[in-house]
Amino acid sequence: MEFGYCCFSGHRDIQPEAREKLELLLDKYIDKMVDCGRRYFLCGGALGFDTMAARAVLRAKMRCGDIKLALAIPYEGMEKHWSERDRQEFESILAQADSVHYIARDYDRDCMLRRDRYMVDHSEVCICYMTRNTGGTAYTVAQALKKGIEVVNLAMEI
Repeated sequence: MEFGYCCFSGHRDIQPEAREKLELLLDKYIDKMVDCGRRYFLCGGALGFDTMAARAVLRAKMRCGDIKLALAIPYEGMEKHWSERDRQEFESILAQADSVHYIARDYDRDCMLRRDRYMVDHSEVCICYMTRNTGGTAYTVAQALKKGIEVVNLAMEI
């Protein structure tokens, strides 16, 4: 039986003191998803939590082997204004992803929200890191809850 995706959504700015605990929680919850039969993981490609989640899926892939990392990127070239280090990390994740879906060819004011809806529309579970009720993560979580998708907020465990 094929299961739907587990998507990730979280803030770009993560306090340094939360990072180590967050990495451990990501590993724990991805392993739980795998134990429940989920094999498909969908990340949004942004800096911060999205990057941490993608790296955690890639670590799990080394342990489990049969899981897939899909990326939903808001628009082509989104990383062009990032630092060299962040671009290299993005390109490394991109190269290791099993599939990549670009929402838009060029930036437009709604491409981020369309990316968030795409992830929710293709998922059965949303693992998030949400510490405030505004912004893209709050929007994604609200969309997930509206659709009856299970939401796990890792910020509640830090």
